[in-house]
Amino acid sequence: MVSNQAYLFLVFIVNGVLIGLLFDFFRITRKVVRTNDLITYIEDVLFWILAGAIVLYSIFVFNNGELRLFMFLGIVLGAFAYMIFISSYIIKINVKIINTLIIPFKVVFKILHKIFFKPFTFIFINIRKSFTKIGMKLKKQKNLVKN
Repeated sequence: MVSNQAYLFLVFIVNGVLIGLLFDFFRITRKVVRTNDLITYIEDVLFWILAGAIVLYSIFVFNNGELRLFMFLGIVLGAFAYMIFISSYIIKINVKIINTLIIPFKVVFKILHKIFFKPFTFIFINIRKSFTKIGMKLKKQKNLVKN
């Protein structure tokens, strides 16, 4: 009985580490990609749904759906230990890797932007200037007619 509970405690410590990894996944994505508040709220809800699913799955698979206080203590201990000892290294390494992998995409995007979008912006700016000149001429003619 005690060995089974010790096994369950270790399983839920691993669950806490997995939840910490999941939390860091969202932290890493926020560091690499700037998101607005709505996307952040959606990510938070998604995190809690996934964390809840991990815990519920483990409770039903490893303990037949029975809740014990030590299981939640194991989750807290695992997540706390992960955050204290491992999290900062995981975040730093992954952010560096992702930023390094993104560099070629940024270069390609800049090239494509110059090829495709610069001409269009040039055309739209000139069209706007032309309409502004036409509008000013019409305004002058309207003022001349009134006087």
